[in-house]
Amino acid sequence: MALQLYDSLDRRLKPVTPSHADGVVRFYNCGPTVYAPAHIGNFRTFVVNDVIRRLLELQFGRDQVKHVRNLTDVDDRTIGQTQKEQRPLAEITKKWTDKFHADCAALNCLRPHAEPTATGYIKEQVNMIEVLMEKGNAYRAADGSVYFKLDSFPGYGALSRIKERELKITNPVADADHKDSVSDFALWKAYKPDEDGDVKWPGPRGAGEGRPGWHIECSAMSKAILGDTIDLHTGGVDLLFPHHENEIAQSQCCNGTTFSRHWYHSEHLLVEGTTMSKSKGNYYTLGDLVEKGYSPMAVRYALLMGHPRKQLNFMLDSLRAAESALNSLRTFRGSLGAATGQEAETFASVFASLHDDLNTPGALGALFSIVNRGPSNVDQNAFDAVLFALGLDLEVETKTEIPAAITALAEKRWAAKQAKDFAAADALRQALAAAGWSMLDSKTDYKLEPVKK
Repeated sequence: MALQLYDSLDRRLKPVTPSHADGVVRFYNCGPTVYAPAHIGNFRTFVVNDVIRRLLELQFGRDQVKHVRNLTDVDDRTIGQTQKEQRPLAEITKKWTDKFHADCAALNCLRPHAEPTATGYIKEQVNMIEVLMEKGNAYRAADGSVYFKLDSFPGYGALSRIKERELKITNPVADADHKDSVSDFALWKAYKPDEDGDVKWPGPRGAGEGRPGWHIECSAMSKAILGDTIDLHTGGVDLLFPHHENEIAQSQCCNGTTFSRHWYHSEHLLVEGTTMSKSKGNYYTLGDLVEKGYSPMAVRYALLMGHPRKQLNFMLDSLRAAESALNSLRTFRGSLGAATGQEAETFASVFASLHDDLNTPGALGALFSIVNRGPSNVDQNAFDAVLFALGLDLEVETKTEIPAAITALAEKRWAAKQAKDFAAADALRQALAAAGWSMLDSKTDYKLEPVKK
């Protein structure tokens, strides 16, 4: 059964297939900018990419899929964080890269086969910019920056269907670097001491010191690791324009061939029916949800409850439903016996949904239809193949980390209770409850549990 995904460029459903003689599916997805923790909207995309990776491995074999995900460790935001914290760029990006990896592991996302960083591929980006300059697709501005000349690529806008008029509205004012056209985009940014601190590298021939623009890194890293043409490029719909549009332009002008044969984009995540923002109080990282008492596996399950190409309304109630569903799956798995040889027939409906444009809610519905019928004619190997495809690890123990401040409050309350200062003990219990924690006492000890909100 072949995985078919909607192609954002061709506007149709089509199978993901390898195009190279070695039969390896070359798969690239845009990774995080490592200046802060990724939020659950980011992780919706990464979980979706993970399911794609798993389905491709089941279809073609684990050795026949090459998955690359980049890390953006130099851009305006990472450099802005160095200025804010007065710490080296590498120190800040390592901290958030480590956090991202920990969150991915908790969500049971497979590690990519390669995870290049923008700072690790400066030479490749410079080389690509030099080719574009030689071909007349890029030019040096007066300050030493280099821009892609948008009108040198007539096919620009095919992915996003954006028109020249809309481009000018999107970018209403040419910046101070004196680019030729308002719609041209930066390939190389000239060094600005007041903004960039000590973040700089030698630029392309004829240009000054500086750093790469955001878009060129994915083109250069994909070319270096996967070759001029890849089979599948994925990302969130927010990257479709301008990032992916710009990748196509610079890659195809440089390489003279198709950049990606297939484009897949997952939709935005809403929280409680609205866009996520810190000011609305509905901005969640994985750590925030774990602190509230939910397991990472429940978060993963909840992120799969909506079709990836439709907006998903994420609610805390859906996490409670996810925890309940996972418990049902654990109970079901525990009741399974020896292989029956009927796995292909039993779970065909689950895989049919997954292969049909990654219909994860349909797959979960089909899975629970089987679970509700009972364990007859189902074996563990077959069931585990479905769990692998969805990335659901039922063996993971749910352990909630207790923040140090909560532990300190609990210790103070326990001490007050032992001293028979019941007024203080009650006040501290209320403080714990306000922070989302309950304290259960025994004769000799106490236990802290998060209150699921």
